[in-house]
Amino acid sequence: MKLIQWSYNLLWGDLITIPLPGESSAGLSLLVLILIPSGIYFTLRTRFLPFRLFPEMLRITTEKKNISEKNAISGLQALIISTATRVGMGNLVGVVAAISAGGAGAVFWMWVTALLGSSTAFAEATLAQIYKEKDPLYGGYRGGPAYYIHSFFIKKDSRRKRSAIAILFALSGLICWCGISQVIGNSVSSAFLNAFRIPPLYTTAVLVLIAAVIVLRKNATVKVLDVIVPIMAGLYFLLTVFIIVKNAGRLPAVFEQIFLQAFGLRQMAAGGFGAVLMNGVKRGLFSNEAGSGSAPCAAAAADISHPAKEGLLQAFGVFIDTIVICSCSAMIMLLTPSGLTQGLEGMDLLQTAMRYHIGEFGVIFTAVILWLFSFSTFIGILFYARSNVSYLFGDNWLSQTLYKILALIMLFVGGLAAYTFVWDLGDIGVGLMTIFNMIALIPLSRRALDSLKDYEQNVRRR
Repeated sequence: MKLIQWSYNLLWGDLITIPLPGESSAGLSLLVLILIPSGIYFTLRTRFLPFRLFPEMLRITTEKKNISEKNAISGLQALIISTATRVGMGNLVGVVAAISAGGAGAVFWMWVTALLGSSTAFAEATLAQIYKEKDPLYGGYRGGPAYYIHSFFIKKDSRRKRSAIAILFALSGLICWCGISQVIGNSVSSAFLNAFRIPPLYTTAVLVLIAAVIVLRKNATVKVLDVIVPIMAGLYFLLTVFIIVKNAGRLPAVFEQIFLQAFGLRQMAAGGFGAVLMNGVKRGLFSNEAGSGSAPCAAAAADISHPAKEGLLQAFGVFIDTIVICSCSAMIMLLTPSGLTQGLEGMDLLQTAMRYHIGEFGVIFTAVILWLFSFSTFIGILFYARSNVSYLFGDNWLSQTLYKILALIMLFVGGLAAYTFVWDLGDIGVGLMTIFNMIALIPLSRRALDSLKDYEQNVRRR
């Protein structure tokens, strides 16, 4: 327990504290010190890709599928899988918690973090495409950071079959996703207990049964996510639009609050600017996962005509996650009178905000949409796990099935009780993934940048 806590504090705790005006300070964790400079670096090297190539991202998203390999997935399907795992409990409760702790200004810094993260997401997804391999078990392709880390450290003529850093990345991923499985189980059972008074045992048993039917079948994951993700994201977005239109007169005041608190002298004078800044930054990093190396596990599976195309799609995925879905949660929260939510936390806070806007239906809707968000995340992370399990244990169905069963057990256990040390283990896993991913991502980024240059030249020739 002490080792887990020490590791968590090392990765996510305040490693450096920067003094700010008004007796305020900003605590910078190791992950923030790695991901924010990396995001700035990739944004500059790609010449502000999120802004410059946004129309191209939209065009590729609507492009006709062109799959040549049997059982392969399209670039859009890879985006749907990564969106399923990015869009989860953090987009609902996490955003609400960030605003509660850091105020409305945290939303602005969450947006900034997402725009920087888009360029990082482009680089890692493009590399995943460049170094992908054919998948002998599931068909189509597989890959991700474990594979491009392997290529970076192991020469083709070497007798070594695996790289130590790639092994550590793959293990970190599997640990992280087991931890997330417990969080998902607990979040869903808690939401259904609040909304419907259904005992956690019943909710969890049904959740695990449905998940098992999908993940233990060979290629059911992508088909299910193709249906769930657009529906859940669309419903949440439309409901938010309804709430925004209903409260349109208050929008100017909300945006004024966001921007004033993001840079506000009042926050600096009160010593709260550091909380505003870091809560927004950390929420952005947690939510969009750019740089952690998880989304490239889906990006590598895409059968797409150019590596940079998948990179652009994954950059667009960060936009969907943070700029769209996280902003929906932020608007729901900021359009709720602060007196109603004072002293509340987590699901209670979000469900109270929803009750204010649309009555008791809001409580039920929150529980159902959280179920969809969490369920799709669980299915998505097991898709990610495929390539990591293969890298560690070889191409065999036994290891693939055993990991799925372990994740289902963790999902069940999490639904019945909250073991916070396992949740910390999940956060440690994603932190270690990020460190091991970055060791190879930055040196190999030249190949991703060359791929972008080649793609843009092809676009100009059209």
